[in-house]
Amino acid sequence: MIKKILIANRGEIACRVIKTARQMGIKTVAVYSEADRDALHVKMADETVFIGPAAAAESYLVIDKILAAIEETGADAVHPGYGFLSENSTFANALKEKGVAFIGPNVRAIEAMGDKIESKKLASDAGVSTVPGYMGVIKDEAEAVNIASDIGYPVMLKASAGGGGKGMRIAYNDEEAAEGFTSATNEAISSFGDDRVFVEKFIEDPRHIEIQVLGDKHGNVIYLGERECSIQRRHQKVIEEAPSPFLTEELRKQMGEQAVALAQAVDYDSAGTVEMIVDPKGGFYFLEMNTRLQVEHPVTELITGVDLVEQMIRSAAGEELSLSQDDITLTGWAVESRIYAEDPLRNFLPSIGRIERYIPPTDIEGVRIDTGIEEGSEISIFYDPMIAKLCTYALTRDEAIAQMSLALDAYYLRGISHNVNFLSAVMAHPRFQSGNLSTNFIAEEYPDGFEGADLPQASLDTLVAVALVANECEQARAATISGQVSAPDFSLREDWIVTLDGEVYEVGYKEATAGRDVFFDGRFLNIQTNWTPGNPLFSGLINGEPFTVEIDKTDSGLRLAYDGASLEALVQTPRLAELAAYMPEKIAPDTSKMLLCPMPGLIVSVAVEEGEEVFAGQALAVVEAMKMENILRAEKDAVVSKVLAAPGDSFAVDQVIMEFE
Repeated sequence: MIKKILIANRGEIACRVIKTARQMGIKTVAVYSEADRDALHVKMADETVFIGPAAAAESYLVIDKILAAIEETGADAVHPGYGFLSENSTFANALKEKGVAFIGPNVRAIEAMGDKIESKKLASDAGVSTVPGYMGVIKDEAEAVNIASDIGYPVMLKASAGGGGKGMRIAYNDEEAAEGFTSATNEAISSFGDDRVFVEKFIEDPRHIEIQVLGDKHGNVIYLGERECSIQRRHQKVIEEAPSPFLTEELRKQMGEQAVALAQAVDYDSAGTVEMIVDPKGGFYFLEMNTRLQVEHPVTELITGVDLVEQMIRSAAGEELSLSQDDITLTGWAVESRIYAEDPLRNFLPSIGRIERYIPPTDIEGVRIDTGIEEGSEISIFYDPMIAKLCTYALTRDEAIAQMSLALDAYYLRGISHNVNFLSAVMAHPRFQSGNLSTNFIAEEYPDGFEGADLPQASLDTLVAVALVANECEQARAATISGQVSAPDFSLREDWIVTLDGEVYEVGYKEATAGRDVFFDGRFLNIQTNWTPGNPLFSGLINGEPFTVEIDKTDSGLRLAYDGASLEALVQTPRLAELAAYMPEKIAPDTSKMLLCPMPGLIVSVAVEEGEEVFAGQALAVVEAMKMENILRAEKDAVVSKVLAAPGDSFAVDQVIMEFE
């Protein structure tokens, strides 16, 4: 058996591998860059090796540095995680030459499946359904436009070495095909060091469903069910679940057997995933095969009881699979939400900074959290913005979703922007709850971007009650003199005005046998809680049902986060509310004649000059952050008066890139 594993990765996947290795009695080595000196995976590993600057191209992607770390520590195996060198055949070959086990598939499988062009040809030969397209390498924009026109729009331009949503663009016309080719090529070079791009037909309104396969070095290959990964934004998965609410047993078997046939064609001998797109009628087509562990592997582990990392390690050590296809049963339902450092209210732009407070919902039944951060960790511009994977497991899909909603409400994270509120909104969305999914879900349900959840009245009622009890607790504490034997008698006022984001509620409020009773507009709530001031999580029971609201103090009152919405709450006496109505409103500064940098990032290019007339929708600049290029466009017709940025400049969020007349 393997004795010491070096993990050629970082973040949550490095922590995930360390946990399983520790359970198996295997020592671990963490490598780290300058940006990751204090990272959680570094603290968890038995040994650590520094490998260079923050930029991945100068540290995690440098094979010689990883090999030197192996030599220094005497590691006899390497787990590559996902991303970085996980599907790099040159790296796998280098390990083989040194007699170091690669905890992943054989080099032939990596090369055959890692090349998206060649893999589609191989899949077709293996009898797997494939999407029509042009499998040659495209040399320039003009050729991209010609090929796309011949295939027929819409088309998908994809990096041959791509994955994780990087190097992918959809085009609906010639202009978008040319622009998409350039962006996909740039992202491909930045993320994979490979500029090859190909084109295939884009299947409209599809589901993204993938099959988990597992093989060994003795010719055995099985499949472990499927994962539904249709909730995506910019081809990046956001929410996954297992099993899929769409597949029948017959369709699952067909897809699984085709995935196994493809794996057997390349003698696959580790954990891997065959990704497919499925049309509304149940037709399915091969998309790609990822010859590595997937980000979303926990949901498969939860419904099968199989530790995929352990199976990868055992396969790499030459052990035969202890499982047959008949041993695989899918029990219950699992949902995974990817917690990202991004701002949904600003078109999901990336966020960087330090995690000032971090309270994960570890006390909720059926919750699993895979993360590489802790309180005090820094989210860097250099790496993927994923903070954690929050998973819930239950016997049914409805129960798993309900548990996820509870867990998201209790996931307290401050210091950076994050997408927890958006994930909560999706969980509450009727279409998501019905299982009517497609990769267009986010674009269709949030066509103008996410502006916060539109809370039902029951949720607003909960926030009214929370605001009242929180206000009472704060007043009681303020009336208590430090050092007294007992607090002074505090009289509970029965009439209050609660304002939630401008909506005014006249509320009655009194003590009850258990907790407090709140009544307004003919509605009644009983709230019970042990909350104390200073606790950012307000938990308890509303009419007997459990809930958690995130609560933060503001200059004027409270900010309450619940069910995907964040609302300002103000509790006042009727007289104070009457007087407050006369206060003038603060007017925000006018930035309509400025192009602001929407995120901390690197200016890749500036497309206009001072004095130039621009039109609505025209590309003005490209900003790169967290390995993704973002094209900034003019919101309306204007004339550029000042250009304050140049390629290569690093800009902070809201820094002015250019001004308009």
